[in-house]
Amino acid sequence: MTPLSFPNIDPIIFSLGPLHVRWYGLMYVLGFLASYFLVRKQIREYHYDRLAEHFENLNLVLILGVVVGGRLGYVFFYNFSYYMAHPLEIPATWSGGMSFHGACLTLLIAGWVFCRKNKLDFWKSADIYIATLPVGLGLGRIGNFINGELYGRVSDLPWAMTFPGGGPFPRHPSQLYESVLEGVVLFIILWSVRKRPWQQNHYWPHGSITALFLIGYGCLRIVVENFREPDQQVGYVIGLFTMGQLLSGLMVGSGLLIWLLRLKRNAH
Repeated sequence: MTPLSFPNIDPIIFSLGPLHVRWYGLMYVLGFLASYFLVRKQIREYHYDRLAEHFENLNLVLILGVVVGGRLGYVFFYNFSYYMAHPLEIPATWSGGMSFHGACLTLLIAGWVFCRKNKLDFWKSADIYIATLPVGLGLGRIGNFINGELYGRVSDLPWAMTFPGGGPFPRHPSQLYESVLEGVVLFIILWSVRKRPWQQNHYWPHGSITALFLIGYGCLRIVVENFREPDQQVGYVIGLFTMGQLLSGLMVGSGLLIWLLRLKRNAH
């Protein structure tokens, strides 16, 4: 069976002199816009006036957190030795190389600091924002696919395709798997239960959506990593797991811990 050919979409949409507008960057912009409108919708639904007062400033802080944390996460988790030898390339986010685990960690820290400083309820605010995160995740994976990066392992399935830089053998389009699972499926789950903490449900205290996201994303990412080619410069950690699986396992554990602690606090 002849494998599918990679569509070979030009990563650059158009250029204006030295400025290149890329699909990868556009996906981030669309993700931020989707989150902006979906968060604003929830603020109105829940009459969360305190968050409305700080909405624009918090958005700016979180966007910076995603970009800086995502890039630094990739540098430290996936390619530390290379970037230590080429430090001037660290800011080059337009060429790809972002770690969601790093972005997620920075997002939570930046959000906590902002909420504490402005006397906002962190868990209420976090749930509202995190319910929208899968949209950006799904779009980001489409950007990875267009870039021809983060492709899957060799496969003989009918939809396997050859990727530039992936050798002559057909591979799983694992970026699309992630777009569907971490984007569409996870968004449907979170969006369908997002109102539970606001209904004074004992089993769904504020912070539950955040915990559910960490558990859901971590589990789905661990599954998809079985189809994704491990990063060549990292390979397997402890001889068994990819770096993505290891970091996702920590996310699952963190999510379970948050849910249990929030349940315990809510019970009192």
